[in-house]
Amino acid sequence: MQAYLVLVRRELGAYFVSITGYLLVSMVLFLVGLSFVDILGKLNVEPTDAPITEQFFVTVYFWMILLLTAPVMTMRTFAFERSAGTYEALMTSPVNDWQVVLAKFTGSQLVYLIAWLPLAFYLVVVSQFSNDASILNIRTLASTFGGLLLIGSVFISMGCLASALARSQVIAAVVTYGLGLGLFLLSLRSLMETPAEGWTGDLLQYVSMTEHMEAFARGAMDTRPMVLYASLTVFFLFLTTRIVEFRRWK
Repeated sequence: MQAYLVLVRRELGAYFVSITGYLLVSMVLFLVGLSFVDILGKLNVEPTDAPITEQFFVTVYFWMILLLTAPVMTMRTFAFERSAGTYEALMTSPVNDWQVVLAKFTGSQLVYLIAWLPLAFYLVVVSQFSNDASILNIRTLASTFGGLLLIGSVFISMGCLASALARSQVIAAVVTYGLGLGLFLLSLRSLMETPAEGWTGDLLQYVSMTEHMEAFARGAMDTRPMVLYASLTVFFLFLTTRIVEFRRWK
């Protein structure tokens, strides 16, 4: 556990000693700010009883943030270590492969959460000026950030896998973006002119991240998407660990 915590601190330091962490936080703040302005404009024209969290997470800005930040955030996890020449030193240190993978995943996840923290301030501001504090409650807020964490974990674990496979940070970022975009496109079944029926339709509904995030933002905590995202995260981290083990003994 001590080695794991040291590696996590090392990852966080790598993000915020360089400009990468600050650029990520700035990009998220910019896109969340655009979403905030867009929502205020819509509420001024047409008031709504829907939770404020749902207003934020059904916009294109949320998915832009997720699709863009995960590749940039995770491309350095393993690919940068190899390009900087520190990968061999890390792998020969007295730590397990799973500790290295989990520490890099945890470090990226913490930066991801830090980047989203200002969103809570925006939600509180909108709730206060709407003169209806009931549209934002603790259950809804917890459900929203829970969904945010679950979906983000999948994207981050995919990024760790891509970074472990690739020798170039750029290639790792492109692969992560492609995988994330593929998952996102599977979620757009509601935009199909003729939605799929039968088991195909059920499968697309089960993996629809947009519908899941809408439910989380309304305060609905369904265990099925929770199990799906947790399973995908564990699966991608398992593959990453196997790749790291293979490279250690290659």
